[in-house]
Amino acid sequence: MFQYLIRRVLIGLVTLVLITFVVYGLIRNMPGTPLTYALGETDPSRRIRPEDLERMKRAYGLDKHWTEAYFHWMSRVVQLDLGRSLSRRQPVAKLIGERIGPTLLLSGTSLFLAYLLSVPMGLFATVRSGKPDERALSTFLYMLYSLPTFVAALLLLIFFAVRMAGTPWELPLFGMVSDNYRELSFFGKVGDVLRHMILPVTCFTYGSLAYFSRFVKANMLEVIRQDYIRTARAKGVHPFHVIVRHAFRNTLIPFVTLIGLTMPALLSGSVILEQIFTWPGMGRLFFEAITERDYPTIMGLTLMFSLLTLLGQLVADVLYAVVDPRVTYS
Repeated sequence: MFQYLIRRVLIGLVTLVLITFVVYGLIRNMPGTPLTYALGETDPSRRIRPEDLERMKRAYGLDKHWTEAYFHWMSRVVQLDLGRSLSRRQPVAKLIGERIGPTLLLSGTSLFLAYLLSVPMGLFATVRSGKPDERALSTFLYMLYSLPTFVAALLLLIFFAVRMAGTPWELPLFGMVSDNYRELSFFGKVGDVLRHMILPVTCFTYGSLAYFSRFVKANMLEVIRQDYIRTARAKGVHPFHVIVRHAFRNTLIPFVTLIGLTMPALLSGSVILEQIFTWPGMGRLFFEAITERDYPTIMGLTLMFSLLTLLGQLVADVLYAVVDPRVTYS
């Protein structure tokens, strides 16, 4: 196992370098630069002298070829320095640290609810397979899975923030907290954040809930056809024990793999949903950094997302061996 982990870590490091190298090349060849963005914010009547323009290029790191600039960036990353944001004039690590909390609040809550609800719904759909109530549930989940999250977000905003305005059912239109947040008590602040979370969490959760439930059902239907399940039923084992202890336990193998692969979603956020709800998370920061051509911030986020993806795959493989004793990496 130790040799396997070392080999996977080395392969992951090479993959990480290749990913960041390609992404850096792509963003440096996008139309526009941090300099053009900064000049667009200045007075158009002001003339920029050539020497000032060259000085600004050096300040933004545009005087070097992108390959040279990449290795300069990588040398700083090795020293645990992600650089400074070109548009916000702050360390990239600080910006990411400020956005991790709001993103984890949404994604962590939504993933917890999705896993908590999808397992019993998947088991129920397996036990009641072919029955009218199971067909109704499967149709409902399929409709949820087919509904784009940004459409659902707009519909929920129109209904709860606009149509329900002035009623007890009114929910905040945007943001993470209200304008009077600082004046509220501790429990008032908690309640205010929770009210702002309801609509974003709903949009984050329903798609995953539909997918995970169908995933559990599909794997359960395959497992209950196995010979050992028929043997357990023939011996008179209680149906609940057959489903939970025997069938679902073996369904955990692909389910654990799925859990590992969803780890990056905890911090990646959602660009579209965070923009719609004006939620100060990682997805919105990524969108703003691309718009502003903020190279250090883009690369810092890319590095973090890539690292989480590779780590999630490694954790999934390790958990796979823990759940299934037949799997060994020795």
